[in-house]
Amino acid sequence: MKLAYLVNTYPRASHTFIRREIQALERIAVSVHRFAMRSDRDALVDAGDIAEDYRTEHVLEMGLGRLIGTALAWFATHPARSLVALGRALAMGARGAGGPSGTGGRLRHMIYLVEAAYIARRCRDLGISHLHAHFGTNSATVALLARSLGGPRYSFTVHGPEEFDAPFAFSLREKIELADVVVAISSFGRSQLCRWVGPDHWGKIKVVHCGIEPDRFPDPVPLPQGGPHLVAIGRLSAQKGFGLLVEAMAIAAPTLPDLRLTLVGDGQLRGQIKSLIDTYGLGPRITLTGWQDEAGVRKALDAAQALVLPSFAEGLPMVLMEAMANGRPVIATAIAGVPELVNRDAGWTVPAGDAMALATAIHALSQMPPERLAEMGRAARARVMERHDIDHLASLLVTHFREAAP
Repeated sequence: MKLAYLVNTYPRASHTFIRREIQALERIAVSVHRFAMRSDRDALVDAGDIAEDYRTEHVLEMGLGRLIGTALAWFATHPARSLVALGRALAMGARGAGGPSGTGGRLRHMIYLVEAAYIARRCRDLGISHLHAHFGTNSATVALLARSLGGPRYSFTVHGPEEFDAPFAFSLREKIELADVVVAISSFGRSQLCRWVGPDHWGKIKVVHCGIEPDRFPDPVPLPQGGPHLVAIGRLSAQKGFGLLVEAMAIAAPTLPDLRLTLVGDGQLRGQIKSLIDTYGLGPRITLTGWQDEAGVRKALDAAQALVLPSFAEGLPMVLMEAMANGRPVIATAIAGVPELVNRDAGWTVPAGDAMALATAIHALSQMPPERLAEMGRAARARVMERHDIDHLASLLVTHFREAAP
C-alpha cells in the first residue's frame, strides 16, 4: 500500500502526534507521502518538526498559476467526475456559509476544489492508492473532493471538538458516507460521528487512539517534594479553560502556601490570562513559559507532581498521555474521551467549568502521601503504555485501511 497523509497546516507545534503516527507507519514499511496546504515553519522550534517540514509537499507553495493549470487540465480530462465534484463543492459551501471560522462558503470551496484536483493528479503520478486526512475540517473536504474527481479512496481522523461543534457546516455526514474508513480517537468521538449517519455506515467508523512512542519515555524521575507543583500545557485558547485554572489557583492558594503552577504554551488569550493572574495576585505562583519544544515540555513535567487539564472542550489530548507516560498523576475535566483514559488510580476527574471542584482536587492532591502519589504516577504510566503504544496503533490503522480496500 502506498499511502498519503493530508493535513491543512503541517508540521506545527501542536501536531507532533501526526508526525509520530506517520513515522510509526514507516517503521512497518508503509510508504507515506506527506501533503499539506501550508507550512507553519516560522513558528517551528522542535528539530523533529523542522526536519518533517522538508519531507512535506506544501500545495499552496506550488503557486496559483500551477494549481489552476493542473486543475483545468484535470477537469478537461475528467469532465463527468468534475461536474460531480463541482456539485458537491457548491453544496458543501452552501452549508458552510455563515458557519464557524474555517468552514467557509462557496468561494472557499472552489479553492478546495482546485486543491483537490492538484492532490488527485499528484496521487495518480505517485501511485498513491489511499489518502488519509487528519481532522474532519477542510483537509477532509479536499480529500472528499479529490475522490470525487477520480482520485484515490480516502479516510480521515476526527479529533474534535471543532467538528462536533459544527457537524452540519463541516458536512460531516457526506464526508463519512463517502469515506472508506473514518477514525475516531475515542469511543466518545465515535459516538458523536454515529449521530450523523445511518447504522449502515457505523461499521466504517473505527476507534484508533493517538499514540506515544514508549521508548521516548524512560523511567520517570521521582516526583518533586513540597509544593504542590503543578503543570498545565496547551494553547492559550478559549477551549482550554486556563482562565478557570487561574481562578481555581486563587481559591486553593490561601491554604496551600507552596502551591505553584507552570503554564506551558502560548496563544491569543495570553494577555487575558496574564491579566487574570495579576488580578488575583498570583504572579509569584504562576509561571508562563510560552511554547516549548519536546525537551522543554519534558523538563516542565519532570518538575511537577501532576498535570492539570482544565479544558472546556477536547478530543483526547496528547499532553494527557505524555504526562501519564512520564509517571505523573493528572487532574482533568471529565469531558469527551478523557474519562476513557483517566481512572481513579491515575488521577482525578472533575466537572468542566467548576473552579471549586478543580481547587478541591488540587487540595486533595496536596494531602496525598508522597508514596501514594508516586503509586498513582506508576499506574498512570502503565495505563497509557498499555493503551497508546503508537506502533501497535499504526498497525491497527493500516489494517483498517487494507480491510476497506476493494
